[in-house]
Amino acid sequence: MEVTFKVYRKDPEKDGKPGRSNYTIDIPEDATALDGLLKIRDELDGTLAFRASCARGYCGECTMRVNYKACFACTAKVSAFTKKAPEILLDPLRNVPVIKDLVTDVSWNYEVNKRIPQFTPRTPDFPDGSWRMYQHEVERPQEFRKCIECFLCQDVCHVLRTHQKHSEFMGPAFLVRAAVYETHPLDTADRARHLKEEGGIGYCNITKCCTEVCPENIHITDNAIIPLKERVVDQFYDPIQKLLRLVGL
Repeated sequence: MEVTFKVYRKDPEKDGKPGRSNYTIDIPEDATALDGLLKIRDELDGTLAFRASCARGYCGECTMRVNYKACFACTAKVSAFTKKAPEILLDPLRNVPVIKDLVTDVSWNYEVNKRIPQFTPRTPDFPDGSWRMYQHEVERPQEFRKCIECFLCQDVCHVLRTHQKHSEFMGPAFLVRAAVYETHPLDTADRARHLKEEGGIGYCNITKCCTEVCPENIHITDNAIIPLKERVVDQFYDPIQKLLRLVGL
């Protein structure tokens, strides 16, 4: 099938002005957007910049917007995006700066991750330094451990995308990271204040757009964000809890 790829282009080392380059190529019916990009780079334009690694939907490297939908280029079937017209638009993620073309600077995410109070285990249960955990306790954080840090959820989050609250809100990806620690049966750290103040969890109004795009099917809103919100509310806004703290209980 013949498809025209309309690819976002930007090179800060040159004029830094965004634009589009159009490439018309023949690709198989079952080809993906990444297949098209690789063909364009190898045969038509070696200057085209994008990230890719496993090409199997596991690593999260090739995140971008395909016809305005945040997804993996390696799993985006071109045939699914060209039903109305034989063309496909490729754009970088929106919430982070563009380094070149479809390559974005996601370093902000890792800085946010560094500030989350880290895993703090309780005193070992046995003299040999080991702990005892039950399977149902282990299963709670396992869902969140599936996160591959593709940052699709960060891209669709309206708090970051529309309102640019990067300095005030950690985003769904790192609320999931906090949930990994908060639900761990051995963890003893208190992250409620961090989630409330630096993490800005109150900005999230649980629209579930992050859950919808998660390639690992993590229930970000229901299983991570809402329980974390409840912990913050219990600690800072529950009048009974406030009274108990005042009397030292």
